[in-house]
Amino acid sequence: MDEKKLYSPKVMKDILEKNGFKFSKRLGQNFLIDGNIISKIVEAAGVDEKSGVIEIGPGFGTLTQGLCKKAKKVVAIEIDKSLKQVHKETLNYDNIKIIYEDFMKIDVDKLIEEEFEGLDVKIVANLPYYITTPIIMKILEEKYKISKIVVMVQKEVAQRLNAQPGTKEYGAITLAVQYRADTNVSMIVPNTVFMPRPKVDSAVISLDVLKEPRIVVEDEKVLFKVIKGSFGQRRKTLLNGLSNNLHLPKELVKEVLDKVNISPSIRGETLTLKEFGNISNEMINVLDDENMV
Repeated sequence: MDEKKLYSPKVMKDILEKNGFKFSKRLGQNFLIDGNIISKIVEAAGVDEKSGVIEIGPGFGTLTQGLCKKAKKVVAIEIDKSLKQVHKETLNYDNIKIIYEDFMKIDVDKLIEEEFEGLDVKIVANLPYYITTPIIMKILEEKYKISKIVVMVQKEVAQRLNAQPGTKEYGAITLAVQYRADTNVSMIVPNTVFMPRPKVDSAVISLDVLKEPRIVVEDEKVLFKVIKGSFGQRRKTLLNGLSNNLHLPKELVKEVLDKVNISPSIRGETLTLKEFGNISNEMINVLDDENMV
């Protein structure tokens, strides 16, 4: 195969024009045009000949090309079927399978079982802003047999994923990620390395998936109900937030908070994951009584 440097703006423009491709604002399409950053993402993911990679949203295929050169196998999931003809030119590799579906509707456990037997599975993606949080939450909540997630997201989203308690970036998704993974912002990526150019800079964040969750709780569903309830109305106190969002009487919520020595007047963004775990464990009986588990 006469391999082209897909990240070359000229190569990209020529192939896209030839195939009559139009960028979709709705799908948040911004294709990477920097070979150095592609190499760094592949390196951050630790991709080698023992790796099986699920790539979400290959787009033009610039990052996919880098992954195919290093991984044993790549399964790319692309929602935009209009890229099929483009991929015939850009992704002519023996170790790739492309599925034209919505990742949110894919049975990922089944895919891993069928495609990656004996391989160390990683998820790599350049995620559009509009779908970043749902995709990351799906990956973490469904507990796939993967070792690492490396995603390029809007810079502010990366800061939220990697935030500390008490900061304005700290939120429900921070805690969901912290519960299942160690996080590290690998690099900041300027908006100049994309076609078309987005308005904001991006960042690559690595999530090393823990073998066991960071804390032990009696019921994960209750933990996530409590976390989401605490952040549902950020300006409200913990007492009001949990009472309003979980539809519980304030006296019951106050009783739970008193038992775990947490002031009802503080706000959710000041609590650690362990403190949320303590609340959720104490909340089990209350939620069960209210038919919410």
